[in-house]
Amino acid sequence: MPFTIAIASGKGGTGKTTVSVNLQYFISKYLTTNVLLVDCDVEEPNDRIFFPDAQMISSSDVSQMVPDIDTGKCTFCRRCVEYCEFNAIVVIPPVKYAEVNPSLCHSCGACTVACRDGAITEKSVPVGEINVFDTGIGRGLAEGSLNIGSAMQTMMIKELKKSISAGYEVVLYDAPPGTSCPVVETVADVDFVILVAEPTPFGLNDLLLMVELLIDIGKPFGVIINKAGIGNGDIYSFLEEQDIDILEEIPFNKDYASLYASGDLLRNIDNDTASRYLIIVQSLERRFLQYEGNNYFKW
Repeated sequence: MPFTIAIASGKGGTGKTTVSVNLQYFISKYLTTNVLLVDCDVEEPNDRIFFPDAQMISSSDVSQMVPDIDTGKCTFCRRCVEYCEFNAIVVIPPVKYAEVNPSLCHSCGACTVACRDGAITEKSVPVGEINVFDTGIGRGLAEGSLNIGSAMQTMMIKELKKSISAGYEVVLYDAPPGTSCPVVETVADVDFVILVAEPTPFGLNDLLLMVELLIDIGKPFGVIINKAGIGNGDIYSFLEEQDIDILEEIPFNKDYASLYASGDLLRNIDNDTASRYLIIVQSLERRFLQYEGNNYFKW
C-alpha cells in the first residue's frame, strides 16, 4: 500500500498547491519516482496549470444514481419526502407533482426503501470526470473535475481516491481549502497530513480550525510555515505551546511568487527554496520509516 500524505490548509491562498507540486518534484528527485500527485480540489483543480507539457493518459466519467419517480405509479403519499434527509424530493399531492432535485440528492437509496408503490427507480446522472496525466514528474497527476453546478464534491473526491491503485509508493493528496466535508473526506484515511499556514492573524485563525479537526479525527500532522517573514509571531507561539512540529519554514519570496503567477513553479527554483524542500522530504522519510518499520526508500 502507498504511503499517503494530504496537504491541507484552513484557508485558501496559503500556498497549499505550491507545496503539493514542489513536494512531488522533490520526492521524485530524492526518494522515489513512484509518486503520484492527486488534485482533490474538485471544484477548481489547478495543479495541472504547473505542468504545461502534461499529456492526458485517461479520462473517465463519474456518475451518481439519482431516483426517478414514475408519476403514473406514484400515489403521492410523501413517504419518500419524509425519508429523505437532504430535502431532495418535492411531492405536491393536490397537483400530483413529484420531482427529485439531483443537486441535493446524495444517492442514499432511502426513498426507494420508503416507496411502497414501486414508483421509484434510479438513473445515472453524470457529476464530473477523473483525468490522469503524464506530467514528466514522478507518476504524474490525477485530478477530479466536478461538473459546474453540482454539489457532489465529497462524492467526487471519494470516487477519485477509489480510482487510485495500490501500485504507488507515495500518493500526495492536494486537499481543498477549508475544513468542510470535502476536506474531511480527503484527509480521513491518509497516513500523514501536512498543514500549510501563513504567519498572519487570518492564517493562525484558520490553522486553529484545521488543528482541531485533525485532533478530533486522530490524524498525525505537521506544519509548514509558508511566506515566512510576513505577519507576526503569534503562530509560532501557538505551535510551541501545543508542541506541534514545524516541518520547515519557506520564506516569502517575490521572485518565486512571480514564477507561481506565470505557471513556472518548477523552473529556476532557487537554492534556498530547494534546500528547504529537501529538509521536508527527509522529515517525511523518517516519519514513513517510523510508520512502516523498515528501510523503505533507497537514497
